[in-house]
Amino acid sequence: MDGLQKKQAGHGYPFPLNGENSKRKKDGLRISEDESDTDVAWRSFKKRLAIRKFLLLSSFLLIVSVFSYGAFISWRVYSAGKKITTAEKGSSFVKEVGSAALSLIPSQRTPLSGEEDGRINILLLGAAGEKKPGSNLTDTVMLASIDIESKRIALLSLPRDLYVNVPGGNSYSKINSLYQIGLRSDAGVSLINQAVENVTGQKIDYYLAVDFDGFTKFIDALGGITVSVERDIYDARYPGPNYSYETFELKKGVQVLDGKTALKYVRERHDDPEGDFGRAKRQQQVLQSVKNKAFSLGTILDPSAIGGLLSTLEENVRTDLALNEIESLLFLAKKLDTQNISTKVVDAWKADSLLKVSHVYFENSRAFILVPKVGSYSQIHDLAENIFDIGKIERRKEEFAKEDATLRIVNESGDMSVAEKVRQAASESLDMENRRIKMITGNKTRQKTEIVDATVGEKIFTLDELLRITPAALSPSTDSASSTETDFTLYLGKDLVELYKYEDVSKEEYDREKDGQLELELE
Repeated sequence: MDGLQKKQAGHGYPFPLNGENSKRKKDGLRISEDESDTDVAWRSFKKRLAIRKFLLLSSFLLIVSVFSYGAFISWRVYSAGKKITTAEKGSSFVKEVGSAALSLIPSQRTPLSGEEDGRINILLLGAAGEKKPGSNLTDTVMLASIDIESKRIALLSLPRDLYVNVPGGNSYSKINSLYQIGLRSDAGVSLINQAVENVTGQKIDYYLAVDFDGFTKFIDALGGITVSVERDIYDARYPGPNYSYETFELKKGVQVLDGKTALKYVRERHDDPEGDFGRAKRQQQVLQSVKNKAFSLGTILDPSAIGGLLSTLEENVRTDLALNEIESLLFLAKKLDTQNISTKVVDAWKADSLLKVSHVYFENSRAFILVPKVGSYSQIHDLAENIFDIGKIERRKEEFAKEDATLRIVNESGDMSVAEKVRQAASESLDMENRRIKMITGNKTRQKTEIVDATVGEKIFTLDELLRITPAALSPSTDSASSTETDFTLYLGKDLVELYKYEDVSKEEYDREKDGQLELELE
């Protein structure tokens, strides 16, 4: 028998060759001529072949589906990104898809502004929109920060009534008007960017503005969001269409909100005992709910949901993030600790508040404003800098109590009202009882505020806070021997007059008149 015959006889093939049939028993049963070994083996071979083809085809279809889904998302991101971004950088779809792929590789993705310094700051703005009452006055002014090392997120809300200098000039306005002023004067977002940098002491890396329609449609595209409403809400004066009013009512408890209801929830302030500050807290709460829903697995894997979200973005969002930076930010977002977000609202009327309510006159009408309690933004700078470790500020307050310092205030500013305002600021900032503060009117006038430290650095935490809440310079000595009677002596100069020029308005007075106050807006 030659080699071929041996191979055939040895059943080198997966089934018997023609002519090799024989009647046998298999598993105790006799196989007929019609059901030969050849037929059984051939059917088994075809079955294995079919399974193999099915697996290969399934794998191929899976790969094609993943690629198609990725291409779809890339195209939607590209299409939306080209419309929402204001960064003028030339690109093509092929190039951008390639960039999207590279952004998935940590070493290849585009580095973000602020990333090298360890912190990315994004200014979030919310406004009605061009064709609505209020136009581009911003109801929401929020600084979202990302700590690169700890992978944490922080949200710091500034109230819309915060009274600030309009960058580049000598005029002042509420901070919520600066975005609109910038758009009308071709300054764009630069005015409000600079103002927020001045207030917080933080460099703004990017901005993102969304209008009310975008907010509503985005939440609807998510299928709604879940929030825990802390109390019953009933507002019979919620702003309606064409400058009308309508009633907004929402019950306490866990609620699923659609876009329209969520917008009312974040805008309502008449029935909130904290007013604008309570509204800012609800805005932060909703933002976290949106984040949870948007980054959920179900949303990310649903092409129709992704398409709806991106369509909403391209029509109602503006940003200076370039497309490749958006991709890098999304890559970074996957690694963030979204369950441990630090949130703070810069508010007034509480013992630890950093702002106070005052007023200015504009065209013979009184308008309420918010200004720093200590006359400068130093305490807000401190909060923004330490927002990822609020405990540091609390520990500092504990040290004030341990030092139990005494303070003497000598008013040499030439303004009788300044001393009382500084006394109140020091008392609240240092939690210092009145008995530990002495007030004296000086017999001369000085230009610059100075402080004398009789403890020679032994009560450093109190000294640091006094330097923070005043523009004082540390003086080694004074002409008066009585400066050693207390731990610290603060000599008030004329440089404090401008800082403390605003009079306080009580909450009761504000509540009586707030509904008729003038909304400041510089044309």
